[in-house]
Amino acid sequence: MPANLFDELKESLGKFKKFLDDNVGAIKPAVQALKAIVPQVTELLDKLIDLMGKLKTEIANLNPGVVGEGLAKVTEFTASVKTLLVTAKGLLPNEADTIDDVIEVADVVSSLPSLDAVKAEITGLLDAIIAKLNELKA
Repeated sequence: MPANLFDELKESLGKFKKFLDDNVGAIKPAVQALKAIVPQVTELLDKLIDLMGKLKTEIANLNPGVVGEGLAKVTEFTASVKTLLVTAKGLLPNEADTIDDVIEVADVVSSLPSLDAVKAEITGLLDAIIAKLNELKA
C-alpha cells in the first residue's frame, strides 16, 4: 500500500502506463473509428494530454528542499492537524467538506519529504503516458 500521496500518484501512473503499453495497439483502431461517430473523442484525448502536462509542471515546480530543516516540523504539524480534524469531523458534521479540504492539503504537505525520491519516476511516467496518448490521437 502506498505510503503517501506521491507514492499513490506514482503507483496510479504506473498502472495507467502499463495499461496503455499493453493496449494502445488494440485501442488505437477503435479510437480512430470512434472519431467519425463521436468527434469528442479527440477532445477527450486533448484534455487528458493537457492535464498530464499540467500535472508534470506542478510536480516539476514542487521543491521541498527550499523549505530546509523546518519541513520535518511542518510534516509533524500537518500529521497532528490531520489527527485532530479526523477526530473533530464527527462533532462537526456540517463542516465535513471544509475538514476534508484541510486534510487534503495536510496530506500533500505530509508527503513532500518523499517527493524527491519519486519525482524523476513520476516525471518519466508522465512523459511516457503523454507519448502514448499522442500515439492514440495520431
